[in-house]
Amino acid sequence: KADEAYLVGEGKKPIDAYLDIEGIIEIAKANDVDAIHPGYGFLSENTQFAKRCEEEGIVFIGPKHEHLIMFGDKVRARNEAIKANIPVIPGTDGPVKDIEEIRQFGREHGYPIIIKASLGGGGRGMRIVRNEDALEDAYNRAKSEAKAFGGDEMYVEKYIEQPKHIEVQILADDHGNIVHLYERDCSIQRRHQKVVEVAPSVSLSDKLREEICEAAVQLAKSVDYLNAGTVEFLVTPDEKFYFIEVNPRIQVEHTITEMITGVDIVQSQILIAEGHALHSDVIGIPNQSEITTNGYAIQSRVTTEDPANNFMPDTGKIMAYRSGGGFGVRLDAGNGFQGAVITPYYDSLLVKVSTWALTFEKAATKMIRNLREFRIRGIKTNIAFLENVIKHEKFLSGDYDTSFIDSSPELFVFPKRLDRGTKM
Repeated sequence: KADEAYLVGEGKKPIDAYLDIEGIIEIAKANDVDAIHPGYGFLSENTQFAKRCEEEGIVFIGPKHEHLIMFGDKVRARNEAIKANIPVIPGTDGPVKDIEEIRQFGREHGYPIIIKASLGGGGRGMRIVRNEDALEDAYNRAKSEAKAFGGDEMYVEKYIEQPKHIEVQILADDHGNIVHLYERDCSIQRRHQKVVEVAPSVSLSDKLREEICEAAVQLAKSVDYLNAGTVEFLVTPDEKFYFIEVNPRIQVEHTITEMITGVDIVQSQILIAEGHALHSDVIGIPNQSEITTNGYAIQSRVTTEDPANNFMPDTGKIMAYRSGGGFGVRLDAGNGFQGAVITPYYDSLLVKVSTWALTFEKAATKMIRNLREFRIRGIKTNIAFLENVIKHEKFLSGDYDTSFIDSSPELFVFPKRLDRGTKM
């Protein structure tokens, strides 16, 4: 759909091609490109890529280079939150020296604890440890995964049981203006990776919502943040909240925030990079007190994963592809089309389905209808699983937390009918 398209990383291995910074820069310079939007993949938080753009006089559409460094390191991000008087989970002040330091932390604070890679992300480089006997294996696995992010430094936190995962969308310009676009509930997760998101949260009280959103803006102001970002929190059953990290980029689930606020976040990113102010006529975002939400939106991530086989990604050629639609339905497609060949080299996301309605119940009903209208042949998908999630009484009541999928085996019971992802 682009006016012009160029092949990056020709002749290279898939991962090398995907992360071919110099190839992208070379194409940009050859075609008089003056700005690059890095999307929401690995390059969106890659400090080397942002620096190379800066060196070549190309605008990197995203946060400042120093913010990528600051928030790419979770220990430093935690320290910035402490400076801004944002509550944080009890944890180590910096990277641990060795496993003995972790063992001492566990004895002092009690189990469970969670080991995290300082440079990790997307659920990688994280291990929950419930007792000291499981520590060594968890430490070695987390450290091994951490190396993929460019370093194997680890830090440790007390593990919060059964929390809500709430994230706040922020936008900031280069004129000192920072606003939040309210929150998203991202508690439906598998292995710390998000599956279904809701905006705004169904279960937060107005008071708690205001406190969390104000904390996100407070942190952004304290570091003079620029462009789009997401400040993420864990919320306990007794309504305490703790900062966990900042994602200094646009996120996959930004679509549902756009649906409930009417703000085009990606367009705003580009206009901010051009130097425009949030409250100018060009961007047109009102003052914080005038930003409101309307209705509810839900996003489901349709992937080529098989829930009945431990979510193993499937590969093959899509022989047939049909999706739903209608008022209040948004489809952001990746490889979702007839004839597409799904390889094992990239993310398994096919399409993001987002639905909006005036009430949460109607948005959920609309989501179920759209999931049922999909017809995908040639590869297996997680659609039947997503339908089970959306129909579940806990989801519909908002009474769920990050343990929902692991504690709900009924989500993996599928009706005996032709699987929409059955290979043919």
